[in-house]
Amino acid sequence: MADNRSGSAGTFLAGAIVGVAIGAVTGLLLAPRTGRETRRLLKKSADALPEIAEDISSSVQIQADRLSGSALKNWDGTMSRLKEAIAVGIEASQRERQAAAQKDPRPAPDPRPPARDSSLT
Repeated sequence: MADNRSGSAGTFLAGAIVGVAIGAVTGLLLAPRTGRETRRLLKKSADALPEIAEDISSSVQIQADRLSGSALKNWDGTMSRLKEAIAVGIEASQRERQAAAQKDPRPAPDPRPPARDSSLT
């Protein structure tokens, strides 16, 4: 569940940044300023883009690190539960084998073929 929330937060953050950028450009174009002032503001906004891109990159890296850590934590938990399940299965199998041996105390048949009597030939 935490992975889903982290992905939603990252998506929300990216959408918010894009929305702010679109809003800023729209505001600049519709504002009652002269062309020279608008161009100056657009240039300032364009100069700020590398910093914004760096912030987005940092945010994405942080989210990726969180997801990676969460995935590793989940993997470790899954492996631990799997090892426990295998151990329990082995123990149950051994108990069943012992119980079956106690119910049927006959010796196991000899897998070798019976010996031939040489006096009959």
